[in-house]
Amino acid sequence: MLKKTLTLMIFALLSTAAVAVQAKTVEIEGMNTLKFSKDAITVKPGEKVTIKLVNSTELPAGAMSHNLVLLAAGADAHKVDQAATKAGKDKDYIPEGVDDQILAHTGLVAGGESDTITFTAPEKAGDYEYICTFPGHFAAGMKGTLTVKAE
Repeated sequence: MLKKTLTLMIFALLSTAAVAVQAKTVEIEGMNTLKFSKDAITVKPGEKVTIKLVNSTELPAGAMSHNLVLLAAGADAHKVDQAATKAGKDKDYIPEGVDDQILAHTGLVAGGESDTITFTAPEKAGDYEYICTFPGHFAAGMKGTLTVKAE
């Protein structure tokens, strides 16, 4: 009987640990209106987060592609966006030389495509901006906020 009870307790502990490791999953659509379908996401400090960026446009890739770039606390979004434009399409508008300002990013997705990123949320509570660095999109308001806060 003791062996059966211990086995059940171990199983329960392992099941709980498996649930705790699962990532919070969020799907966001990059829209033709130069907005993200979700402009606010809330997560816990240190939580694993998966973001799937979907682009369902029928416009040509050169006109309406999107990415999602999560910025570090205090990052200068305008500076990152300007550097992204200089980086160009070949680098998915992901700038070099500002790695300390970028926590995570998707690749560039054209219509009918998607990309998924998984990262660990910062331990420090606060607001972290995410932007689209395809030329002109951030300036048009394509941004959102990842809020990290304890329950």
